[in-house]
Amino acid sequence: MSLKLILLTTILLFFTLFYLSESVDFKYPAVFNFGDSNSDTGGLVAGTGAILNPPNGEKYFHKPSGRFCDGRLIVDFLMDAMDLPFLNAYLDSIGAPSFRKGCNFAAAGSTIVLNPLSVSPFPLGIQIAQFLRFKERSLDLLAKGKKLSKYIPRKEYFRQGFYMFDIGQNDLALGFRSKSEDQVLASIPSILLEFETGIKKLYDQGARRFWIHNTGPVGCLPQSITFFGKDPSKIDGLGCVISLNNAAKLFNLQLHALCSKLQGQLSGANVTYTDMFRIKLNLISNYSRYGFKQPRLTCCGYGGPPLNFNNEIRCGRTGSSNGTSVTAKGCDDSTEYIIWDGIHYTEAANRHISSQILTGKYSDPPFADKMPFLKQLRS
Repeated sequence: MSLKLILLTTILLFFTLFYLSESVDFKYPAVFNFGDSNSDTGGLVAGTGAILNPPNGEKYFHKPSGRFCDGRLIVDFLMDAMDLPFLNAYLDSIGAPSFRKGCNFAAAGSTIVLNPLSVSPFPLGIQIAQFLRFKERSLDLLAKGKKLSKYIPRKEYFRQGFYMFDIGQNDLALGFRSKSEDQVLASIPSILLEFETGIKKLYDQGARRFWIHNTGPVGCLPQSITFFGKDPSKIDGLGCVISLNNAAKLFNLQLHALCSKLQGQLSGANVTYTDMFRIKLNLISNYSRYGFKQPRLTCCGYGGPPLNFNNEIRCGRTGSSNGTSVTAKGCDDSTEYIIWDGIHYTEAANRHISSQILTGKYSDPPFADKMPFLKQLRS
């Protein structure tokens, strides 16, 4: 075969593969999300009457939006990247919210296994029960006519939809408040058994596309450092609590194994595991490379350096310190900070994390060659 023919064949093969990769349909008609405050778009506020004061929400929504953030969460950026509207919280019924493109069952403070120390009465099992009720009512209403079809998902959307999970952080963080490190580590298999049960319930209801975030470096959060980092020997070189991050690593190792098992067991399912721990730890470790100035200092808090966090005087709240009334206020420029309120990330950090997720290289299986939304995230 001549060199010219070989080159021609190679070029033709390249463009054929390029066309095929570009034509892969990775779009989803609807998204159903389950989780904690990392992806709560108003569930806890609507469900319990919890109050979020300014400056929460100021960066994007210009007022509190039910999100524990100055603006958008990772789930918001992912929805935007898929050209879908932000998810409305299942429990937020005021204003005739549309659920046609999906629904968010996440609630701040939620755990996989019900924990009496949690501020949320909506563990994963309850969130899934809410989804089952949501699906049943939606199909019932659709059967009665098209009047409400613009507000609820079409029947096929439940099978074609994207099922997202970001939960487990609170199981570990709360566990350390009442158990020893060994007890927390020993509880991980039972926590993940509950998670597996939930996934299989959704699968039995027709869900096939599962997107699962592992848990981040919870030991690097100012709240964790405040509670468990008083002994310098328990802190690593980044200033993070070693025991909590070790628990997160073990949890993630077992979660990854579970995802692989489910991929093999659930016929026709697609189970994607995304390594949030690696993305977030890389951001904290190399913060200046990504344009941040403060890796651990809380943007909206009280107490000053090194953490600017007081668990009794959270972001936007007023409390007493040494007999004086004080308010936890926001920093001048949240884009310089990774941590928003001592527990959650800023919109700027969430944007960076989302951009890393969308490269596809932190997921198993990786999906960079199938991404329809490898594009700049919107401002």
